[in-house]
Amino acid sequence: MSQKLASILFVSAALLIAAATTVEAADFAVNPSRFDPYKQSKFRVKWDGKYVSGVFRVSGLSRTTQVVSHRSGSEVSLVRKSPGETGYDPIVLERGRTHDEAFEKWANKVWNFGSGAGSESSLGDFRKDIMIELYNEAGQLVMALKVYRCWPSKYVALSELDANDTQVAVESITLEHEGWERDYEITEPAEPTFTEP
Repeated sequence: MSQKLASILFVSAALLIAAATTVEAADFAVNPSRFDPYKQSKFRVKWDGKYVSGVFRVSGLSRTTQVVSHRSGSEVSLVRKSPGETGYDPIVLERGRTHDEAFEKWANKVWNFGSGAGSESSLGDFRKDIMIELYNEAGQLVMALKVYRCWPSKYVALSELDANDTQVAVESITLEHEGWERDYEITEPAEPTFTEP
């Protein structure tokens, strides 16, 4: 291999590495030395302006848009596709069973067993907007998603009990909703660095 060709290959490889590094660093504009995505273990849930205590699991936020297939009778056998209705999957919140009544009180607004006829549901306030916040390893808020017009379609007051298991008792609530959006006012925070004393 000639020295000129080797030189060209070396420069090309260096440019490719630099380009790849630049693309990866763009994921974190404020903290360009960070390459790791955020972890899923630090988060909080808020509704009615208060954080809900003890939530240890939030199901994923996902949406699906139906595919509408159509074709014109004058075309060849070609099926065209366009977007149809969009639906949002329910969100499940789980937490250890305590004396906090936030889940139960909200579920009772949808159906309150033992209420008199006509007062089983609280139609005026059974829907709530909730906020799901994600934090980095240092406890800094990095992202928030607002979920609109939620209401509990399923409430589990107490998980299965088992005398041979030492797991915590679990309470959960399944929330139907009409969509979510990211709060773009929350931007990437400058991550702290620590120096040895």
